[in-house]
Amino acid sequence: MNPFAGAHTVLFVHAHPDDETLSSGGLILWLVERGVRVHLLTATRGERGEVVPALRDRAGGDRAALTGIRIDELARAARALGITDARYLGEPPARAEDLPPRRYLDSGMRWITPTVAGPVDDAPVDALTRAPEAEVAADVLAYVQHVAPDLVISYDDQGGYGHPDHRFIRAAALAASRTAGVPFVELVEPDAAGAFVVDSSDRLGAVKDALRAHATQLTVDGGDVVHSGGQREPIRTAVGVRLVP
Repeated sequence: MNPFAGAHTVLFVHAHPDDETLSSGGLILWLVERGVRVHLLTATRGERGEVVPALRDRAGGDRAALTGIRIDELARAARALGITDARYLGEPPARAEDLPPRRYLDSGMRWITPTVAGPVDDAPVDALTRAPEAEVAADVLAYVQHVAPDLVISYDDQGGYGHPDHRFIRAAALAASRTAGVPFVELVEPDAAGAFVVDSSDRLGAVKDALRAHATQLTVDGGDVVHSGGQREPIRTAVGVRLVP
C-alpha cells in the first residue's frame, strides 16, 4: 500500500545533517515532484561528525567551526531537494511551549561491526541521547502540531544502522506522532516485509547534487558515496517505507 496516497504535507525527522539525503533523498525528490510539501526536522547539528581527510585541516579540529559548516551544508542540501522548511529540534517552533530553547548535541557513535554502530562512553552532557525522552518527544510534538503533516517519517527501530541518535529520535518521533494522531512511516530496506518502494534511479543526478552539499562528511564518486571514514557504498536509488501500526 502506498502510504503517501492523498498526502499533501509530510514531516521527515532525522538525527544529523546529511541523514536526510543519505537515507531519504530520492524519496524526498519523488514527493516534491508530486506536489507534496516536505518539512524536515533535524535533531542535532552533527557536531561530532568525522570530516573527510581533504577538509580536516580546515574543519576537523574545531567543533564550533564544523557546526557552522554543517548548518550551511544542510541548508544547501535542503534547497537541492526542494524541502519546504528545515528546522532544528529544541528551537521554536520545534520546542515545547514555555521551555527555553535548547540545543541537542550529537551523541557520537562507534562501530561495533563494519556496518553496525553503537553508543560511545563520552557522550556530552547535552547530547541528544542523554536528554529526557519525554522532553525530546514533546519538542517533536510541538513541531508536528505546527506543521500538521499527513505523515511523520523517520528511521526503523534500529535507526537504520544502529546509531544511538537515530534510534533515540525515532522513538521520540513515533511517540509524538501517536500523541498527535498522525500516521508514522519508517524508512526500511526495499526488500523488507510490507515495504512500499520508491525507485529513485531516475533522480540519481539530483540526489548526487544534494549529497555534494555535505562535503565535510562524504564524497560522491561515480555511483558511490565515500564516507569520511573511508566506507564506500552505492548511492541509495531505492527507498523503502512501511506504515507502523
